[in-house]
Amino acid sequence: MNWQSFSLSRWLGIITKEFIQLRRDRLTFGMVVAIPVIQLVLFGYAINADPKNLPAAVLAADQSPYSRSFVRALENSGYFQVVRQLNSESEAEELLARGEVQFVVNIPADFSRRIARGETGTLLVEADATDPGATANAVAAMLQLANSAIARDLQGVLQDPVPATAPVELRVHRRYNPEGVSAYNIVPGLLGTILTMTLVLMTGLAMTRERERGTFENLLSTPALPIEVMTGKIVPYVIVGLIQVTLIYLIGTWLFHVPMEGDITLLYFVLLIFIAANLTIGITFSTIARNQLQSMQMMVLYFMPSLLLSGFAFPFRGMPEWAQWIGNLLPLTHFLILVRGIMLKGNTLYELLPAVWPILAFTLAVLLAGLGFYRRTLD
Repeated sequence: MNWQSFSLSRWLGIITKEFIQLRRDRLTFGMVVAIPVIQLVLFGYAINADPKNLPAAVLAADQSPYSRSFVRALENSGYFQVVRQLNSESEAEELLARGEVQFVVNIPADFSRRIARGETGTLLVEADATDPGATANAVAAMLQLANSAIARDLQGVLQDPVPATAPVELRVHRRYNPEGVSAYNIVPGLLGTILTMTLVLMTGLAMTRERERGTFENLLSTPALPIEVMTGKIVPYVIVGLIQVTLIYLIGTWLFHVPMEGDITLLYFVLLIFIAANLTIGITFSTIARNQLQSMQMMVLYFMPSLLLSGFAFPFRGMPEWAQWIGNLLPLTHFLILVRGIMLKGNTLYELLPAVWPILAFTLAVLLAGLGFYRRTLD
C-alpha cells in the first residue's frame, strides 16, 4: 500500500470546501441557525409547567360581599382568569365540554348565610381534568385563596377569636379524568404526535427521493395534472396512517384502559381530516426541498413547535399569548382537543366544530401552496 503523509493544506482545503458548500445551501445553513434559536425561545419563554391565567367561569347563586371577594381573589391570584359569569348549569356543562373553560366555580345560595352563622361555606368546583397537570396546582391554590379572602371579610364581630374550622370548604369534581390518570391524557395525544412525525416524514421524502433518483423528470413528462400527482401520492399514506391509528388505539385501550366515551366513527372522521393535513404539509415540503436532507430538516422545524406548543408535552393554557397564537395555527393543537373530547368527554360533532374548521383551513392553505411550488418546479 502506498501510504502518504498527512497534508495540512489538503485537509484545510477540504474543510474550506465544506464551508463553501454549506454557505451555498441556504436552507441547511438557515436550519443550523434557526433550530437552536427556536429551541431556546420555546423552552425559555413558552414552556411553563405551572400554568397561570387558566380560564374559569363563575355560576353564582349568592351575590354577597363574601362571594364577590372570592371572585376578586381568583382574578388577582394569577392562576385564574374569570372569563364568564354563568346563568345555568347547562351553560357550564357546554363550556366544559367544548374546552372553553378549565374551571367552573359554583357558589351556592346559602354560601354567605352559612359563613355569617359561623358555619363552613361550601364552594363547588368542576375542573376539566383531561390534562391533570394543568389543574393540580390551581386547585391547590384555590382553597387557600378562598379562606384568605373570606377571613379578611370576617374581621370584626363576626370573627371568632379562635376559629374551630376553616370558613370555606372546597369540593372539587374532576371531570372526564377523576383519578388523574396521566395515560388518559398521553395516549390520545400520541395519536396526533405519531401521525405528525411519521406521515410528514414519509411524504416529505416522496418527491425529493424521486428527484434524486432521476425518476421525477419522467413524472413531469406525463400528462398528469399537479393535483393528480399530489393526491395520488397522498392516498397510500392515508391507509398507512389509519393502520397506525388503529394500532395505537387498540394498544392504548388494552394496556392502559383508556376510555372511549364518544363515537368511534366520529373519531376516525376527525382522524382522516388530520391525516390529510399532515400529508399535505409533507408533500409541500417535498416540492420545496431539493434533496432528502432538506426535506428532513423542514420536517424537524415543523414538528418541534407542533410537539411543544400543541399542549401534548406541556399545558397549552400555561403558555404566553404569543405562543398560544402560534400553537393555534398548527393542526396538532386542534386535533388534541378533538381526540380528547371524543375519547374522554364523549363530545358530539356539534361540540367539535370549533376545532375542526382550523384543520380544514390549514389543509387547504398548505395544499394551495404546494400546488404553487409544484407548478414552479414544472416550469
